[in-house]
Amino acid sequence: MRLLVIGLDSVPADLLFNELIDDLPNIRMMVENGVSSILESCHPPITIPAWMVMMTSKSPGELGIYGFRHRRGYSYTDGWIADSTSIRAKKVWDYLAEMGKRSCIIGVPPSYPPYPINGNLISCFITPSDKVDYTYPKELRHEIEQLVGRYMFDVVFRTEDRDTILKDLYEMTEKRFAVVKYMLKKEYWDYFMFVEIGVDRLHHAFWKFHDKRHPKYIPNNKYENVIRDYYKFIDSKIGELLSLIDDDTYVMLVSDHGTTGMKGAFCINEWLIEKGYLVLKRYPDNVTDLDKCEVDWSKTKAWGWGGYYARIFLNVKGRESNGVITREEYESFRNHLIREIMSIKGPDGEYLNTRVFKPELLYRQCIGDRPDLMVYLDDLYWRAADTIGHRSLYLSENDTGPDDSVHWYDGVFVFYSKKNNKGLNLGRISIYDITPTILAVMGAKQVYDGMQGKVVQEVIDYINSRLKSK
Repeated sequence: MRLLVIGLDSVPADLLFNELIDDLPNIRMMVENGVSSILESCHPPITIPAWMVMMTSKSPGELGIYGFRHRRGYSYTDGWIADSTSIRAKKVWDYLAEMGKRSCIIGVPPSYPPYPINGNLISCFITPSDKVDYTYPKELRHEIEQLVGRYMFDVVFRTEDRDTILKDLYEMTEKRFAVVKYMLKKEYWDYFMFVEIGVDRLHHAFWKFHDKRHPKYIPNNKYENVIRDYYKFIDSKIGELLSLIDDDTYVMLVSDHGTTGMKGAFCINEWLIEKGYLVLKRYPDNVTDLDKCEVDWSKTKAWGWGGYYARIFLNVKGRESNGVITREEYESFRNHLIREIMSIKGPDGEYLNTRVFKPELLYRQCIGDRPDLMVYLDDLYWRAADTIGHRSLYLSENDTGPDDSVHWYDGVFVFYSKKNNKGLNLGRISIYDITPTILAVMGAKQVYDGMQGKVVQEVIDYINSRLKSK
């Protein structure tokens, strides 16, 4: 039993299954002859932690990974970046190794720095450079460079130079699939998984040129067909992979989350300043990162970090070094702040469907450096900007560079066998269900403790129906 998992970062269900499906003959064939579903992502639906949620069946709270960047303890300014060493939980390939099965893992975030597995590993988009060790075993790096030259982990995508973005995207993706094809043929493996990050970068750079509902969409623009054409390119590459595998290899196509149009960015720290919860000694003359501002921590009750969602931290006496909120006041203040955040309106006074979570209620366990509140502004349609100096609460752009899209909940799932022509759509499954399902497909006989998801029984029935027909 062998399984090839094709990971496409940020592919939204509606785009793939509805809008573009007729232009994607290989993916359409997989959908029509396999088991397909919307794949509901985790909270928060972002690349890190979502891929590890998928590969462990544990929540971000259980993993202690709430995003890419994390506050270090109760420091006001010190932070850390999630990488492969941050993941303590067993991943799919760890369970498979215990079953004596070999894996080949390419680009699954976070996988830098590379680490030993029973098989081969090439690290992901957080790899700082092609000059560092990025493979396990180390010697594999030389094979990769002989094959494609400089291996590309990511592209610069928050820039107005979209022609360069496009050129780099195709080059990166071409090299990734060349490496995937090489490893598929060269290595002995039972489980093979790779993630192409280029799809996510495509969305961030070109979504407003494609999505007619985007507030900045311009009809008949220069880049109107860029997203459709790149998906067609990806589909052709998937077709090449399908031609390389035998009839007894199963294929799974997944994305970690979806994508939708960004309405703008809300300046969360500017709002906290207006409310008197964040107090500066001096307002900056230019747009400035929070950790470079002169904050009066002795008078500050709350501050925020930006990104796809806002993380709010409270300044608690006895916890932070200059805390002002007493332990007794903590919960009442947090509830008061939630009500105020929920009342935030849009730039034209419109209602925003904002959602606010207490991490300890969202997850069954919370470890690591969690925020006090997690805020989805207008249910993620508005990004959170944490920089200060805008003299406004609303930005039409991301404060860290051009960006057209935000992340959404609905990713994709397809399970396919060449020898089965019975298609089935499940409606919705959870990202937590992927690890239990993979292990069941690969022959695991036990139910693993602590996993949040369940085996997708329809996938097992699909396999069994094929076996019976032999």
